[in-house]
Amino acid sequence: MELREILEFGLIFGKHKITVGDILAVILIIMAARMLTFLVNQVVLRRYFKKKNLDVGRQYAVSQFARYLIYLLALFFVLELIGIVSVVLASSAALLVGIGLGLQDAFKDLVSGIIILVEGSVEVEDIIQIGDMPAKVKKIGLRTSVVETKDHNSILIPNSKLVMDAVMNMSHNKTATRFNIKVGVAYGSDVALVNKLLLQAADETSEVLKNPAPTVQFKDFGDSSLDFSLLFYSEEFLAIERVMSDLRFAVERLFRENNISIPFPQREVWLKNRKDTSSDAPTNYPQ
Repeated sequence: MELREILEFGLIFGKHKITVGDILAVILIIMAARMLTFLVNQVVLRRYFKKKNLDVGRQYAVSQFARYLIYLLALFFVLELIGIVSVVLASSAALLVGIGLGLQDAFKDLVSGIIILVEGSVEVEDIIQIGDMPAKVKKIGLRTSVVETKDHNSILIPNSKLVMDAVMNMSHNKTATRFNIKVGVAYGSDVALVNKLLLQAADETSEVLKNPAPTVQFKDFGDSSLDFSLLFYSEEFLAIERVMSDLRFAVERLFRENNISIPFPQREVWLKNRKDTSSDAPTNYPQ
């Protein structure tokens, strides 16, 4: 049997015929795609990154986009080679509509992934906040991304959520992020001393930045307390709850050492006196 006959030997899959030559061509296309991906990432893009001095997150995004683009083209060539593209185009319009409706969410995530990789709005190692959940971006895929929470749990997030929903990217801030803790002190307390102790607590907490300096605001005359806010800056985004806890410990200790009390909520309830008709009972009962 000649080589040409071997290559033209057909394998029947249902109504579709694929030759041995087609299979070998598919293997060559996949190998070429892998080799091209390696050359692009290791030679072309490495020189580009060095020239442009891009950060690690942007380098990862560009590399992923190039990799996906090469494999997407390879997939198209494979489908065209074995004739699946023509089969799909020749199929019924109703089937195509059904497939389109079933894959619309996946396609939306796919387009969102391309937008993220091109724009760089979210990058690997960025600290983001989705709703009330702060997390670190560990991987950006074409359809989904992986983030790690402060409890070191990995969560898969559809890329459409990173593009269409409100996402706070703390890593893109030009300055440090400001946080605050609230505390109330008893009426009659020395407010100047309270201000001094709050700033001292901030100074004793290492994760609180000295520049910009922390500040204290006298917020309100509350129902049962004088309300203050300690405003401070920190770069500990994921660990901010621990920083705020350390601050509260320091505030409580300093207040206790200086006889500044933190009151509990109090309410005064007034009720009308009830008149008892019994001759042996008091006329009025305070409630």
